[in-house]
Amino acid sequence: ALKNDKLIIMNWNQLLSTKRFGQEERIIPEKHIARTEFQRDYDRIIFSSPFRRLQNKTQVFPLPGSVFVHNRLTHSLEVACVGRTLGNMVSERILSEKQEDSILLHELGTIVSTSCLVHDIGNPPFGHSGEKAISTFFESGEGKKIKKECHLSEQQWKDLITFEGNANALRLLTHQFQGRRKGGYALTYSTLGSMIKYPYNSLSNTKNKFGFFYTEEESYKKIAEELGLTLLDSEKGIFARHPLLFLMEAADDISYLIMDLEDAHKLGIMSSERTKEILKKFVSKPEMLKKIEKTFLEVTDANEQISYLRAIVINQLATESVNIFMNNYEGIMSGEFQKHLTSELSETSAQNIKELQDISYKEIYSHKKVIEIELAGFNILGELTKEFVEAVLKHETLYHKKIIALIPKQYTIDGVSAYEKIRSVIDFISGMTDLYALEIFRNIKGIEMPSLR
Repeated sequence: ALKNDKLIIMNWNQLLSTKRFGQEERIIPEKHIARTEFQRDYDRIIFSSPFRRLQNKTQVFPLPGSVFVHNRLTHSLEVACVGRTLGNMVSERILSEKQEDSILLHELGTIVSTSCLVHDIGNPPFGHSGEKAISTFFESGEGKKIKKECHLSEQQWKDLITFEGNANALRLLTHQFQGRRKGGYALTYSTLGSMIKYPYNSLSNTKNKFGFFYTEEESYKKIAEELGLTLLDSEKGIFARHPLLFLMEAADDISYLIMDLEDAHKLGIMSSERTKEILKKFVSKPEMLKKIEKTFLEVTDANEQISYLRAIVINQLATESVNIFMNNYEGIMSGEFQKHLTSELSETSAQNIKELQDISYKEIYSHKKVIEIELAGFNILGELTKEFVEAVLKHETLYHKKIIALIPKQYTIDGVSAYEKIRSVIDFISGMTDLYALEIFRNIKGIEMPSLR
């Protein structure tokens, strides 16, 4: 980003803000005895209902089962652990190498771990198939007539035909739902800024990825301005990413492939020897390979051996990612560096990641059970979207009124625009757990009778 031919460098004193969204006038105490403001953010998410509901949202494999595999909750907690390490390592490096003077730099680990906790909080039931089901209803299903009937703008319509979990997360955390406090969860500006992967709206990018819906555009601009994020494209309204976002993204990239492989092993999709062989390829130092073989003489349980290898690989990739961050520090701080940190890994690590991605898509994500839950989720979410959207837009029959009665009072559908009514329906549906979505679907369709409990 250039201004008068000079690079605009974002600064940590502004990037690290303890000001709370929606509570800007609140006076922050000089010091909390037990917790800092960023630690309070972390705790606030851990104790929140949307975070708790992640325990019953699919990561990859069907839930529940006799073998305990990852769900969205355990995945998010593990990503947060990796993110905390990345943040702490970068904090030490910045303080020692860059002589930055922000008194909050030692809190980077807490901020990154909190943004990791919420990175999937906006995802609907059934993962990506749930996202696709909602989008498809509007793009090519019965909802495609809504754009014209409800006079939606191009941006509002793009929001609907490309459901985006990242944008939904920002809405969930900042929107004032009915009966709730202003500012949503009233998180610090820094925590919110470091979780927004795509700092632009749905019309600013062709890859169907964006950071906020039409309803949260002003909220995002407020966050970007408070944190001093560089405006890269004034015409499209594209800002630079918050530097800590790169660490959250790396933590997720490092974790999900490795953990999906471990789950595939536990389910018998991948053999023990093959899983160990894939993970060992990441270890390039001969002395570390010798240490692994020595440990395996003592630790003979296959699951424990793979857990040990997984920890070594994650640590190695985390260390590499921190080095990449520091090697591109100036580009990150000016907004010029736009890549994933993991896209710049060493040739050996990058090759192994590519091989693992190929194996995952061919043998894990294409497994029969994974496809079955994707198909079920697509049909369930698509039908629920149809039923509830039609009800709030028409609400003329007794049936429609009964459907509307199922929507909790926190979701506003009276006295607002058609777009906001639809947004409230999507808030409701995307917040469901897999099992609750299945239960509502079965009850509405008369597949089973609801029970009183």
